[in-house]
Amino acid sequence: MIERLRADARSAIVGETVRPARRDAKRNGWNGTRGRIAASLLVLTLAVAGCTKKEAPYIEQPVDDLYNKAQDQLQQGNYAAAASAFEEVDRQHPYSEWATRAQLMSAYAYYEANDYDASVDAAQRYIDLHPGAPDVDYAYYLIGVDYYERISDVRRDQEMTQKARDAFNELIRRFPDSDYARDAKLKVDLTEDHLAGKEMAIGRYYQDRGEYVAAINRFRAVLEGYQTTTQVPEALMRLVECYLALGVRNEAQNAAAVLGYNFPETVWYERAYSLLQGQNLEPKRDQGSWLSRIF
Repeated sequence: MIERLRADARSAIVGETVRPARRDAKRNGWNGTRGRIAASLLVLTLAVAGCTKKEAPYIEQPVDDLYNKAQDQLQQGNYAAAASAFEEVDRQHPYSEWATRAQLMSAYAYYEANDYDASVDAAQRYIDLHPGAPDVDYAYYLIGVDYYERISDVRRDQEMTQKARDAFNELIRRFPDSDYARDAKLKVDLTEDHLAGKEMAIGRYYQDRGEYVAAINRFRAVLEGYQTTTQVPEALMRLVECYLALGVRNEAQNAAAVLGYNFPETVWYERAYSLLQGQNLEPKRDQGSWLSRIF
């Protein structure tokens, strides 16, 4: 798949955008990110020559020679060297059309080199300098995936998840009709499910320690902030458990009723219903409950 993407890049027409292709992401089973990025570049079909990342005495070179060398490094998979070479285009010929293209290409090359902070910086610089450029939506998207690639297990800090969600939402807000916005919407859903999973993990931790009020606050945060995620059914069932443990039966009955109405075929409802039956209770809606304001 990678070789096919590279072949697509080499055969692209000057100034055209190669639309996204997909391949498996490198983590979490989330598909399409790196393949989509690789196939979305503005790649120029020019004769290419070698380039090296090592420092060399400053020798001014024609802009097309510099760009060709950077492009060669990119196509050979020397991404860190390519990023430096694209930056050299901008340094030596900052007012050329090539420099504008090189700025975005350096952001992509840093992404491929797994230098995500440098990629964010380069993409943000492109946005700051060229807010009206035709490909600025791609720069916003690239910032999002720079954070998205660093999403960690729900047991760890979720700063990167939050930044990815914010970056994708910014892209969606500014460019709602962009091809990248459509993909960003899918990734927003995944980031929100991940953030909800983090809340659930903390809630279960408090519940296991018998700190039911703290646990309820976490499960409530899931229901109030992440209603469209896959974590909601379990959050409702956990509320049933916690409220029963506290002796707040009406809230437990209400949580079970909401769960049964919205997710009747889930194992979570079966468990909640069984818990109530064990105490001779039935699911029952309470219109005065905070849950009734949400569902």
